Amino acid sequence: MDPPSPSHFFPEDKRPSALSNFKSRHRSSLDTSDGILPFRSQHTTPTAQAIDLSLTSLDNDRPNTAGHTALPVNCSPVATSRSLGRKFSDFRGALDNIRSLRRRAASVAQNHILSRSKSRDANNLQGECVPHVVCEEHMKCPPQAAGTKSQRDKLPTLATASFGKLLPPESTPFSLIAEVAVNSPRFPYNPSGGAAARAAAAAASNERFDPVRSLDRSYSTRSPDIGLVEPNITTDCESGIGIDIRDQPQDVLEPNTLVSRRDPCNSLPEELMAHILSNLDASSLANAELVSHSWYSTASSSHVWRAIFLQEFDLSGSSAGQPRPSQVGGYGLGKKRAEQDWKNLWKLRKQLHERWISGHAAAIYLEGHKDSVYCVQFDENKILTGSRDRTIRVWDAHTHKCMKVLGVPKQNATVAFQEPLVNLISRGHKPVASLMPQQLDLKATPIEDSSLYHSGSILCLQFDLDIMVTGSSDFTCIIWDINDDYKPIRRLRHHTAGVLDVCFDVKHIVSCSKDTTICLWNRQTGDFLRSLSGHRGPVNAVQLRGNLVVSASGDAIAKLWNITSGRCVKEFPSKDRGMACVEFSQDSRTILAGGNDQVIYQFDANTGELVRELKGHKGLVRSLHLDSTNNRVISGSYDTSVKAYDSHTGVMLCDFTGWTTSWMFSAKADYRRIVATSQDSRAVIMDFGYQLPGVETLIG
Repeated sequence: MDPPSPSHFFPEDKRPSALSNFKSRHRSSLDTSDGILPFRSQHTTPTAQAIDLSLTSLDNDRPNTAGHTALPVNCSPVATSRSLGRKFSDFRGALDNIRSLRRRAASVAQNHILSRSKSRDANNLQGECVPHVVCEEHMKCPPQAAGTKSQRDKLPTLATASFGKLLPPESTPFSLIAEVAVNSPRFPYNPSGGAAARAAAAAASNERFDPVRSLDRSYSTRSPDIGLVEPNITTDCESGIGIDIRDQPQDVLEPNTLVSRRDPCNSLPEELMAHILSNLDASSLANAELVSHSWYSTASSSHVWRAIFLQEFDLSGSSAGQPRPSQVGGYGLGKKRAEQDWKNLWKLRKQLHERWISGHAAAIYLEGHKDSVYCVQFDENKILTGSRDRTIRVWDAHTHKCMKVLGVPKQNATVAFQEPLVNLISRGHKPVASLMPQQLDLKATPIEDSSLYHSGSILCLQFDLDIMVTGSSDFTCIIWDINDDYKPIRRLRHHTAGVLDVCFDVKHIVSCSKDTTICLWNRQTGDFLRSLSGHRGPVNAVQLRGNLVVSASGDAIAKLWNITSGRCVKEFPSKDRGMACVEFSQDSRTILAGGNDQVIYQFDANTGELVRELKGHKGLVRSLHLDSTNNRVISGSYDTSVKAYDSHTGVMLCDFTGWTTSWMFSAKADYRRIVATSQDSRAVIMDFGYQLPGVETLIG
């Protein structure tokens, strides 16, 4: 049987006055003071769809549920507007309560129908208690057989059930709601049940209300009967309306929706647009310059390229206000002035990097020492070298001329034999040019007391902005005041053999010696603090980071020490023979060590594991330098070569073999050059910025 139409409950001749007829029949029993409808219908309790149809007709009549007299249809709008204005809110509240009660009743009925339909035999539907009706007799019915799968798939729903026999025409809508609300049975809550139904209901609601979702929720529809206004869409918070289960953007946007597209360069302030572009990488920023004239003007600004340049090349974090770590050479960041061309600086650094990859460098030789040159360190303005001739020479980093000689030269010393450079046989990358600046015959600085200087070979040195520390074969270290014309300040005595390496920070000075010990000193006072013992051979190199010291020894072991406790934390053995050099990264995570087995070992300082081996040398690896700022490892070997590796991948970048005539003792590097020292009493500068226009602007 088809579901009853609204006229089944309200005949056509009575529908306009349904509220009046209802109030005349039930005036004595209607009491809404406590929000409960106390009366019952004498008929069977209706289903949810019947209730919905009844209230649909009732909504059309728009009763006044606040207890006031209903207004006639033909009443003048002027006469009724004041009364409606006062009572509208009461009417809306009561009507919302009725609608909410209707939905709860429909939900209870539907849940009961779904739960009972699973156990019902489809063949016994006739003659049994109708399961679609919420009544006490139905609750007492025993469960039926579940039926077959095909039968369960065809179970009726609220939308397809027949209600012709369930509700008599004279049933009152309010009594139906009260009957369901008061006598509705309690069903167990099943949170997992009905998920598909809820999703389908939400999808249907979304499809229905999408056309009006973006409209203003003002009361714009006026009732033709009583002149009241009602909202375009419901504001109910208990239904599935408003739940959006769609994922694809094309489902959310209507087919004819217009998307507004604006050029941010024309819409945003120039400062804000420049800040946005400064977060790009250099290649993306170069592409942004090609969009339009306005984009080119903003993307090519000095502010944007300054941020790009420092983000890529200032890995030390000094642009963020952090102190710079100790660094050999310069940083290549230029001077931070208002008129600086940061885009051009970026291009220069890229050109230098390409020259590193291709090995495009010039050889500049520094001659002046009378014997082997053991050590070197430099910055943007000066180069310092220490030699077996017991002197320290200070060279101008721009003109490459010697400016000062420190120390007492060895008397009657035999000058080391220098093989002519024309006999060099270069292997690997060849120099694009070979230069030998003319040097003045400088004498050592006059001294009043020779005991203040070293009486042996200068085996090691390190300096910063304030002091220089040197170690010698005379078993001592000397602290020099750089700002006071390199005058000696004090001498450190404790070792019983030659001092092979030194390093320091703002608090401590660390030295190592052939006597197999490591000594710790106070930088400010020069006081001896402690000795670290554990190696079984000469300690050839040390590096200091915070309270950690790493050392390399001829006993074929590198050790990591805690200077606070004086204990060895970890050991890093080589596979064969002794170690001659060591490096410790600025972040204290990586240790590099090289030695007589011609291999460079890279260890993880935290775990002690061997990360990789850098190979390529044919002789003892005598020197190592880890340029953390530019991600390069520089090594010098007794095979007369200097090699550069990528610190991240271990790939060899360039190979300079045979640029000197003898062993390489020390090699250090920065962004544009390598400075190496040799046994043939020369120092050689491998300059990648040779004849590169504008390279001087990178000097900080």
